[in-house]
Formats: sequence, C-alpha cells, structure tokens
Amino acid sequence: MKILVLNCGSSSIKYQLFNTETGDILAKGGIEKIGLPGAFIKFNVADGKKTIEQDIPEHTVGVQLIFDVLTNAEYGALKSLEELDAVGHRVVHGGEKFAESVVITDEVLKQIEACNDLAPLHNPANLKGIAAVTALLPNLPQVAVFDTAFHQTMPAKAYMYAVPYALYEKYGVRRYGFHGTSHRYVSARALEFLGMKAEGTKVITAHIGNGGSLAAVKDGKCQDTSMGLTPLEGVMMGTRSGDIDGGAVSFIMKKEGLDADGISNLLNKQSGLAGISCKSSDMREVFQGKVDGDKKCQLAIDMYTYRIKKYIGSYAAALGGCDVLVFTAGVCENQSDIREMVCKDMEWMGIKLDTEKNAQIHGVEAVISAPDSKVKVVVIPTDEEKMIANDTASLVK
Repeated sequence: MKILVLNCGSSSIKYQLFNTETGDILAKGGIEKIGLPGAFIKFNVADGKKTIEQDIPEHTVGVQLIFDVLTNAEYGALKSLEELDAVGHRVVHGGEKFAESVVITDEVLKQIEACNDLAPLHNPANLKGIAAVTALLPNLPQVAVFDTAFHQTMPAKAYMYAVPYALYEKYGVRRYGFHGTSHRYVSARALEFLGMKAEGTKVITAHIGNGGSLAAVKDGKCQDTSMGLTPLEGVMMGTRSGDIDGGAVSFIMKKEGLDADGISNLLNKQSGLAGISCKSSDMREVFQGKVDGDKKCQLAIDMYTYRIKKYIGSYAAALGGCDVLVFTAGVCENQSDIREMVCKDMEWMGIKLDTEKNAQIHGVEAVISAPDSKVKVVVIPTDEEKMIANDTASLVK
C-alpha cells in the first residue's frame, strides 16, 4: 500500500510517502513558513534536494503543493493521486479518548477538537492537515496516530497528580505523556532486534532529542512516562526546564512580574540547556563548550545527564528491575559521550557499558552493553513515520 504520512505544525508540514509492503520511502520533504513571507517546499530528488518557493497562505494550499510534487512528471513518485491508499496523520494529543490509532470520522474529529485545550499549539494544526486532505481528496481514508496513545496503559497511581481530584474530573488534569509513537516503536523494535519476547520483559526507553522523555514498559505496555499534562514535565531538554517545584514557578512569576503566558514562555523556550549554558539549546554546541572549558556548559551537561540517570533508576524501581535500556532520538542516537555519562556508575542495577563499542555507534542499531552486563543496553534509531504508515495501512486494509 502507498501511504502518505503528514505531520502538520502551525506553519509547517512534514511528509513521507511509504510503500508499506516493501518498507521503502518513496518520497519525503517538508513545507515551511505557511502564511508567512518566503514560504517554500523542500524535498528529496534523485540528485539531492530541490526547493520551490511560492506563496502558501494556508494548509490546504500546502497539501495541494505536496500532491503536485508527488505527481510531478519529472520527479514525482506517483503517476496520479489515485495510487494513494490512505493518509496517516500525527496527532499530538488524544487525551483519554484514544488508546490506539483510529480511522478518522466526523466523531473522531469532534473528540480530537475536544482535546485542543490540552495541546493548543499542536492539535489545531494537526486538524488543519486533516481538513486539507478532506477538502482535496474527500474519499481518501485518513488515520490519526496519537503521541499520547501508547501511554494510556499507565495505571492511575502513575498518571494522577496529587492535586484536588475535582481538577481531574473537570479539566482532565493528569499525566498523559508524549513521544508515545516513538516509545512504542523502539521498545518493540529493541526486543525484536535482541530476539526477546515482550511478555515478562521490562524495558526502559530514553527518547532524548531537543525534547526528551523516558518510558517504563512492561510486557510491551507503558507503565509510566516522564512527560505530563504537557511536554514540559520530566527531564531537562533543549529549551524546556523539565521538573521544577511549583512553588518556584509562583516565586519566579511574582519576582519577574510574569503572567501565565510569560512563565510558560520562560519554562518552555528559555530554559533547559539554553537557559543553563547561556550558549545554545543544541547539545553539540553545548558539549563543545564543555570541552572548551565553559563552566556553564559543563553544568548544563552534568544536570542533563544526571536527570536522565535519575529517571532510569526510578523506573527500574517502578518496574521491579530492568532487562533492556533503549537509547533513541537525536541526542542519544548520535552522541556516545552522553550515553556513556548516563550509564556511568550504574553497575548497581546491572548496566555495564562497552565503552569502546559505544564510542563507535552513531545512528545505527547496536548493542552497546558489555557481554556480561545484566541489562542489555541498545541504540535503536526511532522511526515514528514508519509506525504511522504501518498503523494506517493496517486500519484501512
């Protein structure tokens, strides 16, 4: 089947076209600056990348442009749009309504819209992509794949906050978690790679990129995850603070004269690696600063890896042990030094890294633990788009 995967942001659309029977990626690219001056689409061609600049006032025009590129006589991957079997959409927040991917219907759309308050920056953009495809190809099946769905197996003791219960009843205030499609993919792929079964297996997955989260997975099902009601909670990230005392939040608001939007901007966009290093949100630049002797960069790296280590330890306690530790996403797929710092002094829970092997691994599947390590430590590059394509194909067959 030929499945188009769309990931729509407020001013962007990323896309990949899959042949799910062969696993091949037939085309990929993205649109930037929708509704802004200088809008463009960039996509792969046989001899590199091609960029087309044109006015893209809204998402329907953007999706039409993607369709035009896919069916272009010179470099298109499709002869016509009739070859498309379905479109799969990344949808950030499904609340408690969706524990798995679903074929999109009018009722599903209403339920996604009901979650807009929980993801005001993301869900409305995701809905624009769905609406654009509906307007252009109304009979084409569409599927929603939710970032939050994998975490819906968490027990109440893990997802509830210790605030008045009425806040959960009235507003749905609880931990939802994110990066669920990635955690689902890498936890399953790691076991497949290692020749292990999900049943009876305890896996900790660390999705660490510019955003980061961990998940505790038992018998193939999520038991806990580090992100919460929003993607702000959990480990320290590129620009997000991660865990912080609620009292510190109100203290900062009073001292700095910030309203709700102001403190949200500070914690989401000015904190994390960028806030501590005073240099960058990019781990590569911060790490280079550490190498050059910048003490703030050194502190940022120490905080960053320490907090990941703490979550691994706490999830080992929550699961009653750990059989497999999985590193994935931009930072942990490519930066061996960060993986080594996280795993240092973790022999107490059975983690023993093969430091020479670890140093050689960048962006490929590999076991990086020592042969006598009780916990298998692996690097598994994430592939959320492939998971979305496969879910879509399964649902529309």
